[in-house]
Amino acid sequence: MAHGADSTTYGVKISDMKNTVKKIKKDYKLSLELFNTGVYDAMYMAGLIADESKMTKKDLNEWAANSRTYGISEYTVAWIAAESNFAWELSNEWIKSKKENIASSGWSTFSNYIALTDNEKLDLKAIEKLMEKVVKDINAAENRVKYTMNGFIISVGCYIPQLSAKAKEIGKKLGKVEVDMKGTACKIPSAVDYIDKVIARGYSKKKKTVRC
Repeated sequence: MAHGADSTTYGVKISDMKNTVKKIKKDYKLSLELFNTGVYDAMYMAGLIADESKMTKKDLNEWAANSRTYGISEYTVAWIAAESNFAWELSNEWIKSKKENIASSGWSTFSNYIALTDNEKLDLKAIEKLMEKVVKDINAAENRVKYTMNGFIISVGCYIPQLSAKAKEIGKKLGKVEVDMKGTACKIPSAVDYIDKVIARGYSKKKKTVRC
């Protein structure tokens, strides 16, 4: 629960879920039914079996609106939104929301979309504008929105060589991003340090899926 779950959680191990997922693979209808239970474990599993090609914009908006915890909003919802046909569109809409769970879904979706999409297909000018938006808005942003904004800058720097210098420049402007991690041992990574380490290894390779 300290890492993004809530009182609806039964405590099902993700490794056990994945054994079942191997049998189910993708099931659009079942994923919606699982998510609609409101049970954290079931909502998480919904993201593991969702068929991104069948998810509608309405489905994804409902998932974003009903994700009460960041374990769902920044992971389950963002994974499927990023793999869907509406990734760019919804990310831009969600980051404008005044609701923390929806705005953080938006920034996380952007990060995952960048990790999935060939750089030749990305709108680099639009991404640069988004980085400037982070600088402008982060201080006034909600707790988890700050976290995902920082993650967005890191994703840009690690996956898009053409923008890595810009991402590091933004990271320097951000400095130490203060996020309440609810007493856990998790730390907020320095964008500059993180990007430098990844570049030293040869940048991040694009992913086929962001679900885990």
